[in-house]
Amino acid sequence: MSHRPQGPLPLPGRRGVLRGTLAASAALALPTALGAAPALALSGRPKAGWGVQAGDVTADSALVWVRSDRPARMIVETSATESFRNPRRWHGPLLGADTDFTGTTRLRGLPAGEQIHYRVLLADADDPRRTGEPVTGTFRTAPAKRRRDVRFVWSGDLAGQGWGINESIGGYRIFDAMAKVDPDFFLCSGDNIYADGPIAATASLPDGGVYRSLTTEEKSHVAVTLADYRGNFRYNLLDSALRRFNAQVPNIIQWDDHEVRNNWYPGEVIGTGTPYPAGTALDDLAVRSRRAFSEYFPISTISGRPDGRIYRTVHHGPLLDVFVLDMRTYRNANSADDQTTDPQGILGREQLDWLKRELAASRAVWKVIANDMPLGLVVPDPGEGKPNFEAVAQGDPGAPLGRELQIAELLRFVKHRRITGTVWLTADVHHTSAQHYHPSRAAFKDFEPFWEFVSGPLNAGAFPASALDGTFGPDRVFVKAPTASNVSPAEGYQFFGEVDIDGDSGELTVRLREQDGSVLFTQVLQPGRVGQ
Repeated sequence: MSHRPQGPLPLPGRRGVLRGTLAASAALALPTALGAAPALALSGRPKAGWGVQAGDVTADSALVWVRSDRPARMIVETSATESFRNPRRWHGPLLGADTDFTGTTRLRGLPAGEQIHYRVLLADADDPRRTGEPVTGTFRTAPAKRRRDVRFVWSGDLAGQGWGINESIGGYRIFDAMAKVDPDFFLCSGDNIYADGPIAATASLPDGGVYRSLTTEEKSHVAVTLADYRGNFRYNLLDSALRRFNAQVPNIIQWDDHEVRNNWYPGEVIGTGTPYPAGTALDDLAVRSRRAFSEYFPISTISGRPDGRIYRTVHHGPLLDVFVLDMRTYRNANSADDQTTDPQGILGREQLDWLKRELAASRAVWKVIANDMPLGLVVPDPGEGKPNFEAVAQGDPGAPLGRELQIAELLRFVKHRRITGTVWLTADVHHTSAQHYHPSRAAFKDFEPFWEFVSGPLNAGAFPASALDGTFGPDRVFVKAPTASNVSPAEGYQFFGEVDIDGDSGELTVRLREQDGSVLFTQVLQPGRVGQ
């Protein structure tokens, strides 16, 4: 079966001029042996059939990613125009087997608030005069001045519950819908892969139909080895809509549990009664996944060093700072979560202190906190029948307990330091909703009102709405979710969210959208307020 990228999505607005260069990129074919080692393809020139990505774009910097089909030197050229007249050249790393032939190049000294066209060339490792066909992409740097609008989209959960790339329904078609709103960047809230979720070629649907997925060897079983994890990240890049999107929209990536295994936490050991070998230490699997994660995404804090942290601040001009959390790496064990003291919590002390400092220091109008797990939605972890919990809330509507203690500390800090413009964005629960938190409804009252918005999945099973925990007084203002569990992408219930910040008024508008882009819910927030 051919996996050649299709022609690019025609785009309105500022990226409409990119159709020619993106079409040239899309003409590159993916390797025919999907799971084969690139080094086996020795003829011809290096190829970059897996597309390009840009990530963690700021006012003057960006990261650009590529994967080669063999050893090659990565070269990036940038230009203000798609003609690439008088390009600026950046010499990147030598791509080899140690990084699965992936590499990232950091671009510095870029002009603020400008459309940057880039192309990646792969030079033969032995003869640098021999280069492959360039692959092109674009991104817009963050503005230096407030008056330019900012728009981004967010979601999470890709290829989950066995629902893979189904070309008969357009594959990961939600990425085409996200591209149409012309965002400055995409915030992925975690579960970029389902390393614990094998994908079969066919699956039965409730109406008697058949869901057909592309499959690879690495997706035929749970991921255990480094090669397995690399294959999971590579699987998603078989989708033409995702590759088109990556070439047009830079990303901000975080991770959650399914990058390793469902509901995992540090120190957990599994094996009995599972597909994993007996005595499997999830910390070992996490090391392998983190390495593959660092190889397949351009992330400023881990670029070139898999041990780097995932939590970080991405500054996007005077209007916006994005605080990307890691609610997985530093958490305590899943439990009944009813302890009255909990210094480690879900963030760990070091990350919590970092977040406080960064929020207090931020001068951005809006401070988006990207939490990969929701605050007031109850997410059970029913392993071995125990009443354990996976996220922050545990269903007790009273005073903060367990991991809620850290969130209470943070909310109190935001109130007393009078930090304005905080908004929480998450995914994880496979439905979309808007929660307003208010102390008048809460057991814990020492905080200012705030909003948390949920979106997703991108392409995974959809699930009924989660129960609410009353500790912080959430009111579910909007929700769309199925009544059945694990509803397939063919049946709908796939979602993304959009955030627009007006450069003149500073107003922030959140829109919750379905996979075709239709708007389900809109909320407008005013700038300069501690709570609202």
